[in-house]
Amino acid sequence: MRLTKFEHSCVLVEDGDGRILIDPGGFSHGFESLTGLTAVLVTHQHPDHLDVDRLRPLLAANPEARLYTDAASAAILAETGIAAMGVQPGERLHAGTAVDVFGGQHAVIHPDVPVIPNVAYLIGGRFLHPGDSYTIPDVDVEILGLPTAAPWLKLSESVDYLRALTPNVAIPIHEAMLAVPAFFYTLIEKLAPEETELRVVAPGATLEA
Repeated sequence: MRLTKFEHSCVLVEDGDGRILIDPGGFSHGFESLTGLTAVLVTHQHPDHLDVDRLRPLLAANPEARLYTDAASAAILAETGIAAMGVQPGERLHAGTAVDVFGGQHAVIHPDVPVIPNVAYLIGGRFLHPGDSYTIPDVDVEILGLPTAAPWLKLSESVDYLRALTPNVAIPIHEAMLAVPAFFYTLIEKLAPEETELRVVAPGATLEA
C-alpha cells in the first residue's frame, strides 16, 4: 500500500488495483493533476473536505473513477450536476481494492451547531480515514489517518482516539489550521501507545506501508 498526502485530509491510497483519492478539499493542494483514479471518496460536506469547484475537473480527468460520498453530500452535489453515490455505514465498495464504510456522524463542534453525516473509510482492510469523527470500527486498524486539530477536536481527544484504536502506524491529518504542527506531533508521539509509530508525511510525500 502507498499513501500520498496532499495537505490536510486529502490522501491518495494505492492498493492492489485501486488508486483512490479521499477528501479533495479546499485546504489541500497537489491532487488536481492526478489521473488513473479508480474512485474518489468524500467523508462529508465541509469545504475543507469537499471542494466542488476543483472536484469537477478532477472527475473529468478521471472518467473511470466512481465518486462515493455520504448521502447528504451526494444530495448537495446533485444540485450542482455532479452525480455521486451516497453510501451508508456497513457497506463494502469495490474500487480496485475493498473499501468498507463505517461511522455515520460528524463529531460535535458545539451543541448549537447541527451535526451532519460523516462516513469513515477503511481501505484495503488496512488504512482508516475517519473524516471528522472518532469512528471506532469493529475491526483492527493497522494504519490510521489521525485528525490532529479542528474546531471539534482537542489534543486529549485525539490521543484518546489513538489509544482506543492502537494502530501500528498513525499518520497525522487535518492539520492545516495549525501554525506549528510539529508541536502537536511531538505531544502525540509522546502520549501514543507503545505499539504505535507516528509517521508524519509531508505534503506530496509518499509512505510505503
